[in-house]
Amino acid sequence: MKTGYLALEVKRAIRNPRTLIFTLAFPVALFLLYCGMYGNQTIDPSTHVTAKAYLMVSMAAYGAFMAAMTGASRTALERASGWQRQLRLTPLTGSGYLLAKGLVALLVALPPIVLVSAIGGLAEGVHLSAGGWLQVVLGVWAATIPFAVLGLLVGQLATADSLQPITMTLMLLLAFIGGIFIPTAIFPHWLANIAQVLPSYWLAEIGHGALYGNTDVGKAVLILGIYTVVLGFAVVRRYRRDSARV
Repeated sequence: MKTGYLALEVKRAIRNPRTLIFTLAFPVALFLLYCGMYGNQTIDPSTHVTAKAYLMVSMAAYGAFMAAMTGASRTALERASGWQRQLRLTPLTGSGYLLAKGLVALLVALPPIVLVSAIGGLAEGVHLSAGGWLQVVLGVWAATIPFAVLGLLVGQLATADSLQPITMTLMLLLAFIGGIFIPTAIFPHWLANIAQVLPSYWLAEIGHGALYGNTDVGKAVLILGIYTVVLGFAVVRRYRRDSARV
């Protein structure tokens, strides 16, 4: 991978005000709104987990996977403009291109986690141990890897016109059914079983586990790893198919 191209992609991501506003302001606004509505409640009296803490983790996770998916899926716009085709004529390899896109998607996924967590701890009075904060920030960040790869796949399959509705639909479904917006404990049994198949469920589990201390981290890593490998295989295969047309 060319470091110069990676630096270019990082600058493009940082200079995109819409991305920064959407991926930072939206989860923060939702967090503050829900804290005003439910923040003083207790999610589970037996563990004393507050709604503020639960919402902080949920909104951090949502902001992270939203940023990762939207950042990576912009490859659809590059395909439509012919930029991806031009890059194939340069020394930049296909793997270097895809890796750079994935790394930038992960980079933009970190600020929402840090910002929401900082507001939760400093402004809303959420208290966690040092290990708990590390699990929320670094654990959730690492768990967004399959979402960056999913964004790449959407970008390789969608057209410029269909990109936004497809991405938004996927993100909302993953957030609602995966237990980020609504706790799966209140789901019907059949829907809770479906939720556990989704990567967003295990993303939320890693974050919420910092509150409850009962996360099966090994299982979460395994499932998210499987998603990453399968989606990554699909991305590479689709990219090679497009490359054969040049």
